[in-house]
Formats: sequence, C-alpha cells, structure tokens
Amino acid sequence: MNRGKYVFSQLVEFLPKRAFDCIVMNYQGDKYIKSFSCWNQLLIMMYGQLSGCESLRELICIVTAHSPKSYHMGFGKSVITRSNLSKANANRDSKIFEEFAYKMISIAQGKRITRDFVLDGRFYAFDSTTIDLCMNLFWWANFRQTKAGIKVHTLYDVVTQIPAFIHITEARVHDMNAMDEIPYEPNAWYIFDRGYFDLSRLFTINLIGSNFVIRERGQLQYEVIDGEDLLECSDNIVKDQTIRLTGPQTRIKYPSLLRRVVYYSTEHKRTFTYLTNRLEISAKNIAMLYKNRWQVELFFKWIKQHLHIKSFWGVSENAVRVQIYTAIATYCLVAIVEHDLRLNRSTFDVLRILSMSLFDKTPIRELFERAETTDDLAEIRHAQLSFNF
Repeated sequence: MNRGKYVFSQLVEFLPKRAFDCIVMNYQGDKYIKSFSCWNQLLIMMYGQLSGCESLRELICIVTAHSPKSYHMGFGKSVITRSNLSKANANRDSKIFEEFAYKMISIAQGKRITRDFVLDGRFYAFDSTTIDLCMNLFWWANFRQTKAGIKVHTLYDVVTQIPAFIHITEARVHDMNAMDEIPYEPNAWYIFDRGYFDLSRLFTINLIGSNFVIRERGQLQYEVIDGEDLLECSDNIVKDQTIRLTGPQTRIKYPSLLRRVVYYSTEHKRTFTYLTNRLEISAKNIAMLYKNRWQVELFFKWIKQHLHIKSFWGVSENAVRVQIYTAIATYCLVAIVEHDLRLNRSTFDVLRILSMSLFDKTPIRELFERAETTDDLAEIRHAQLSFNF
C-alpha cells in the first residue's frame, strides 16, 4: 500500500487530518488563505522537527531543494518562502496547534494505555523546564533583568509515557502557580517535587478527590495519630505515620490527616520524606510512585536533545508556542507509529531512523526490518570476534 510513497508521506497518514480541519474551521485559520494552508504549515513544521533543522533558513533551504517533491510530501503546490512560513507562525492562532497537540496526545495515550504498571489507575508527574531566550529578541518573555525565558509546565503520564497537559508561561512565573491550571481527575495520582509544596493547593487536590505524593519541605509541626518506626524493614521504609499538622498556619491550610513516609535510598545513601493524602496504600508503593516522578525529567531531557524547543524559528510568542506544540505533536506521532507498526523500538531509535529516511520510498516497516537485520549481523560479528579465555 505504501510502495512508492515517501516515508514522510507515510507518516502523514497517521495524522488525524479530519480532526485538524475541524480545529482550523473553528478558529477560521484558513480564512482568506489561497495557497499555504494551516495543514501545509503543520506538515512543514513537523518535517523540521523530524529532520532536525536548526533554523528556519535551514528548513526552507531543504524544502526548496526538494521542491519537485513538495506536493507529494503535503507541503502544497506553491513555492514556500522563509517570509511566508515566518508570517504564518507569527500570525496564525497558536491554539490551532495546541488543540491538535492535545488531539495527538489523546490518540497516543489511548494506544499506550495497555502498558504494564505496578498499580492500577492514572498516574501523573508534574514538573517544569526552563528554556533560556535572548532578551533582545524575545522581549515579551520576561525572566530577569538581562535575560528572557519561558517555562514549559508539563503533566506527564508515567504509565503511557505521554505528556497529558502542557502549560507555557514566562520563566518568572513560580512553579506553584501552575498547579492551578492542572485539569485534575478524581482518583488520579499526582506526583510533585518539593518545589510544589503548597498546603492550600494540596488540600484543594484532596477536596477534588484526587491523590498526591510530594516530598516534605521544611520542618513541619505535627502530631502522630498512628504509625511507628520501622528500622528493620526490608523495604527501606524508616517511618510510616499518619499525622495531623499542628502549626498555627499549616493546620488551617491542611486540616485533614496526612500520611508521612520516610524512605531510605541505598542508591543515594540518604532518607527522603514523602507526604500523601492516601492513608491505605502501602508505604513501599508511595516511595515507588515518587521514584517514577523522574520520568518527566527524562522526557524533558529527551525532547530537548532530539526535537527542537531550545532554538526557535520565530521570535514572537505565537511562533514559539506553535513550535512547541508541533514538537509535542511530533513526539506523539512517533509514539503512535511505534505502537501501530509494532516496531518494538525505543522512541529515540524510531525517530533516528525516520529522520534519516524522510525522502526514502521504502515502506516504514521495511526500514525497521532492515535495521533489525543489521543489528543481528552486528551481534554475530561481535560474537565471532570475541575470545573467551
């Protein structure tokens, strides 16, 4: 079916174009547009993410060099110029690409929800990453007196390994303020670092019916309602207590009971103290859940290294948002392709092979079958050259 199609054209078939058209229609994104549509803009931006282009000039140079293939790649019939693309990124509503990114997130989560996890339910890790910008160019992104920057606050689904919610702010916005924007789900779990330790907001999460795990910050005043020291526990649990806050302010901000777990990490040779509003879950699982918070840090590291959200192809706030949301959509696209074609490869391997083959006409599955054959041959050669003494 895909014989004779470019690899990038095959990837486009995994995108929900009808859903994108509905979003564009809602925002009238293609009103008065004759040639370079929002769909063409999306595909060029995603191509730039997949191919690893460092700048808008580089992206346009590559697309122009392959202009006879542009129509078949989905870029449209007209000649694409740097000014056309930069104007589109600056002027077309970024909410079009934001909604489409969430559509891709929904599809990717639905496909990967069957991934095994030690507990049942929805588990999210929330954190942010700061992207430094030039003050002279990105004047709207105030951070410090001589520095600009933005923060990408991300709610990361640790089960499906897909970001569930993205909130972009100026870098000077404190992390705790972003907690108010999270779309909390009843009975879901939310894992926070101690930078988000705000008892009033945590109590709001409790009232919603959601669950949280967070590292304790500061010296809390409390009374122990139940629990004991577990100095000889095989799970490295030092304390497992049910507490009530007794500080003059803390008892007002969080009047309900809390679970306090002290865990000794043999890896770091130190103790960590966690608080949660769930009293019945085992202390071992609480420590395990917080350990999974590190996945959101790995996601930030991965997307900064392999996609382009550190150097931007436009200087306006709208252009920056368009690029970030297309990067998220590209990440979800790679995850969807890996799942649907059952490639059994890491996201990095899938992206690496696809990025080098976008103008190839080989079916995607064949690309990875060849790669598997190459890997097997490499293992055989390595075994032949190994000597056991």
